[in-house]
Amino acid sequence: MFDLDGVVFDTEPQYTVFWGSQCRLYHPEHPGLEHEIKGSTLDQIYDKWWNGSLVQEREAVTQRLNDFEARMDYTYIKGLEDFIADLHRNGVKTAVVTSSNQPKMQSVFRAHPEFKSLFDAILTSEDFAESKPSPDCYLRGAARFGVSPQECVVLEDSFNGLKSGRAAGMFVIGLATTNKKEDIEPLSDMQMVDYQDINFQKLNKIWQDI
Repeated sequence: MFDLDGVVFDTEPQYTVFWGSQCRLYHPEHPGLEHEIKGSTLDQIYDKWWNGSLVQEREAVTQRLNDFEARMDYTYIKGLEDFIADLHRNGVKTAVVTSSNQPKMQSVFRAHPEFKSLFDAILTSEDFAESKPSPDCYLRGAARFGVSPQECVVLEDSFNGLKSGRAAGMFVIGLATTNKKEDIEPLSDMQMVDYQDINFQKLNKIWQDI
């Protein structure tokens, strides 16, 4: 089960640019805030940072975000497509499990018409009762395929996402695309920077050896 941003697409640097502009506008007293909120859902960001008198600004920020996401460059993490094809050849089901919403996914589908064919299931924020780091999303992903958590592998880049996979009792792979390898190591069973040096055989051996 793949998270989306920072795991399927190399989009995190673009989000840093967007949130940097908003944080400087609304929270000039807190430089670097855009780095602190990485991996948080929009609701989590709003609850903590756009509250009180800033609640009235949420609608404007959301509209800017929707416009930004419609123009984003959705570039696959290197090696992703070959890795997924190899998983499918070996009978492995794949799913996207993301906190992104349906409007964001429509932008993804426009940029990549083939996207839906890469995955057997796509679960978005509308499918979950609780946001990461709750395990709810990944447990629902396992239920979608009718398998136990112990049969699942989670691929994540953010701290909240890694915690979610761990809490679900799944094998967790950390992508060092958003955070440093040494920072995500305590929250993951293995780490990698992209998919160029991994395939089903290698992954299965590592998984079974742990």
